Amino acid sequence: MNKGPGLFADIGKKARDLLTRDYNTDQKFSISTNTLSGFALTSTVLKKGVVHAADVSTQYKYRNALFDVKIDTDSNVMTTITITEILPSTKAIASFKVPDYNSSKLEVQYFHDHATVTATAALKQNPLVDLTATLGSPTISFGAEAGYDTTSRSFTKYNFGISVTKPDKCASIILGDKADSIKASYLQHLDESKRSAAVGEVYRKFSTNENVITVGGLYAVDHLTSVKAKLNSNGKLGALVQHEVLPKSIVTISGEIDTKTLEKYPRFGLSLALKP
Repeated sequence: MNKGPGLFADIGKKARDLLTRDYNTDQKFSISTNTLSGFALTSTVLKKGVVHAADVSTQYKYRNALFDVKIDTDSNVMTTITITEILPSTKAIASFKVPDYNSSKLEVQYFHDHATVTATAALKQNPLVDLTATLGSPTISFGAEAGYDTTSRSFTKYNFGISVTKPDKCASIILGDKADSIKASYLQHLDESKRSAAVGEVYRKFSTNENVITVGGLYAVDHLTSVKAKLNSNGKLGALVQHEVLPKSIVTISGEIDTKTLEKYPRFGLSLALKP
C-alpha cells in the first residue's frame, strides 16, 4: 500500500518534520517495554510550565489489527483501532475518547499505485466530513483536501498541494486556508545516509500580507549524536541536541530564544525516551 503517491498529509511532511519535530520547551520522560506476543506498554510524564501530566498507553497487534489504548491523569481513555487490508488496498482507523464521545471518528484510506483517497467522519449526529485525494507517483504528486460541516452545510477548509521527491531532495507547495495562504518548502539531504540535511520554507498569508521565511538544518556529529537548528524571519531561533545514550533510547535537549527581545530568558526543554 506504499507504492503510490502517499497521503495528502505527506506533502511537505519531511521539511515540516525537520523544522518542528523534537523541538520543545517542556520536560518529558517516557519508558517503553515490549513483549514477544506483540504487546507494548509506554508510560509518559510531562511537565509543561507549572502543569504536570502523565499517561499510560498500551498497544497490541493481532494479525492485521492494531489496538492502541491511552489513559491520562484527567481520566480520559483514548482508544484507536487500526485495521489494514479489511478490503484490498484499504486501511480503516476508528478512534474514540471517553468521556468525550463527540471526538469519536472513523477514517478510511484507499491506496492505489497512482492515487490515494481518504474519508474521515466524526461519529455523531451532524458530523464533520474530511476528504482528501492525491494523484501521481512517489516522485511527483498532486493533492487536495476539503472539510465539510453537515450542520452549517458549509466548507470548513479546502487546500491544494504539489510535491516533488527525489532520493536526495524534495520540494512542495501548499495552497491552504481556503486559498488565503501559500507555503513552499525545499529539503536537501547532504549525505548518503540522509542524517544531515538543509531545509528552507517560505510562508505567505494574503489577507494580512504576513510573510515568514524559515531556514533550518540537521547535522549528524557521529552515529549517536545529531544537532538541529532553525531561524525564522521573526527572529525566533531554535536548536536541539539528540544523543542515543542506549540502543533506541534518546535524550533530547532543546532551546528557543527570540533574538529581537534578548532581555527575555531563553526557554529550554528536556526529553528522555527509553526503549528496550
